Formats: sequence, structure tokens, C-alpha cells
Amino acid sequence: MGTKNHTIVTSFILLGMSDLPEHGIILFLVFLALYLLNLLGNIVMTTLIVIDPHLKTPMYFFLCNLSFADMCLATVNVPNLMANLFSKSKSISYSGCITQMYFFLATGIAECFLLSAMAYDRYVAICNPLHYTMVMNRKLCSLIVAGCWTISSLHSLLHTLLMSQLTFCGPNTIDHFFCDLPPLLKLSCSDISTNEVVIFIEGAIIGCGTFLCILISYIHILITILSVRSAEGRRKAFSTCSSHLIVVTLYFGSAYFTYFQPSSSYNHERNRVMTVMYTVVSPMLNPFIYSLRNKDVKGALRRAIGRNDVHIRISVTETLTFTFIRFWENSR
Repeated sequence: MGTKNHTIVTSFILLGMSDLPEHGIILFLVFLALYLLNLLGNIVMTTLIVIDPHLKTPMYFFLCNLSFADMCLATVNVPNLMANLFSKSKSISYSGCITQMYFFLATGIAECFLLSAMAYDRYVAICNPLHYTMVMNRKLCSLIVAGCWTISSLHSLLHTLLMSQLTFCGPNTIDHFFCDLPPLLKLSCSDISTNEVVIFIEGAIIGCGTFLCILISYIHILITILSVRSAEGRRKAFSTCSSHLIVVTLYFGSAYFTYFQPSSSYNHERNRVMTVMYTVVSPMLNPFIYSLRNKDVKGALRRAIGRNDVHIRISVTETLTFTFIRFWENSR
């Protein structure tokens, strides 16, 4: 009843990097470069997986979906962040804030599920190689990917609906560069106990569940690799999952330092750096990590470049031939 005397918030102010106005141009160029590299790397990776028949395997099917999630995750946050670097108002509408939160949660959780699916794929490939094609068939992979996106969308929808039931009648300044659950809950003048319980339960089930799936998969993978007698065999076995392990460490490590730390040790600067790591830097690095450490992707890229060179040479030859014929006919 007391909230009736307050003005209902219809927009929020994202402080973002407003405490660094003297570095606005540099930050804009840095984030622009990271965003463009994200789009370039993930579009190239997705295109190679789609057009190259040698990459029609479960691992690259999951990687294609991960590249799409990386592009979405960066697109949700980075353009608005760059715009706010030079905007005086730095405001975002209530509906825009809720929409941004929905897509951020959906793509962020989808990444967790996709990384755990890729870890299971590597487990089957290394620990049960004889049954790999039978276990990781096309139907199962399609069901896994569909389940990843469905569960992440429902997860995000649940938090969005719960957030939409809250009332915001006080301060509307968010000390962040995008609309996330914790800073929004701090601004609400409603009872947020239900939201906190749901965040805690779902965080434990989804966040810890996917991480445990990855951890257990790699424990079995490590045991299998160590049981291989030859050093060359161990090297080849480890090289098939080293890229994925680097990506998992970057993503889960930065997200852990962002969300799973006691409030007494909270540091704004460190939290901002870690948030940039898992929302901007990690999605940008993923395609380059997989391409630089993967012979299949390098081969697919060489074949794609070679195919384009052939098409270009044929086109140039046809053009010159046609020009010569026309010149010869006119000269007669």
C-alpha cells in the first residue's frame, strides 16, 4: 500500500563505464573490435561447419550451436554498452530492460548446457570409441540441442515472469552495463524472497549440474588418457578435448567469480572485469580457440579458401575469354 505514494519506474539508467569518461573513445574501439571479431569468428566457424562434409559430426554440430549462442550473447549486451559510452541519458526502458535480461539469461544458460553436452560427447569419443557412432547418433544430438535451447528458454521465461511481477518505485540506477538479475532485484520495492529462492534453487540445479556433468566427464577422460601406454596416444587423446577444456575454464571461471562470491568480498572493478570476460571476451575467443587448435577446422578453412580461389580463377578466365571473343568478332 505504501508504494502508491511513489512514482512507478518506467525506465532504468545503466551506469556501465560512466566512471571512466576519459577513456570513452578507447573503450568504444576496444568493444567494437571485440564484437566484430566475435561476429567474424563465429560466422566463419558456423559457415565452415555447414558447408564442409568433413565437419558433419556431433562435436561440430554442438559447436555450431555454441557459435550461435556466442553471437547472441554478445549482441544482447555489447551494442547497448557501446551506445551508452557516448549517451548522456544512458537510459533503457522497462520493457527493453526485461527483454535484455530474458535473452541474456537464455543464451547464457544455453552455453552452459551446450558446453556440458560437448563434454559428454568427448567422454563418449575417448572412453567408449567403439560405441561412439551408435551412442552419439543424429537423433540423440538433435534431442540434446533441442533440450538445451528449450530448458534455457523456459528458465529465462520463469525469471522474466517473476521479475515482471515486482514493483520498482525507488531509485532506477543500475550499477552495471546491462540488465541482470541481482542489480534489478536490489532496486525493487516488492518482496523478492520468491525470486531469491528460485535463483538459488535453479542456480544450484542448472549451474552446478552442468558443471558437475563437465567435471565428471573430464575425470573419466583423464583416467582413460592416463591408462594409454604410448605418449603419442595420450597426446592425441588429450588434443581432442583441450580446446573445449580451455573454453569451459574461461566461461565457468569468470562466471564463478561474478556470481559465486560472498557479498563481503565484493569488488566492483573485479566484478566488472569478470563480467566482461564471460559476456564479451570468452564468446569472442571461442571460435579462435577451436580453429587454432583443431586440424579439422584448419583443413575445412583451407578447402573453403581453395574452393573460392578456384571459382575466382574460373570467373576471371571466363571474363577474359568472353572479352577476347567479342574483340575478335568486332575486329572482323
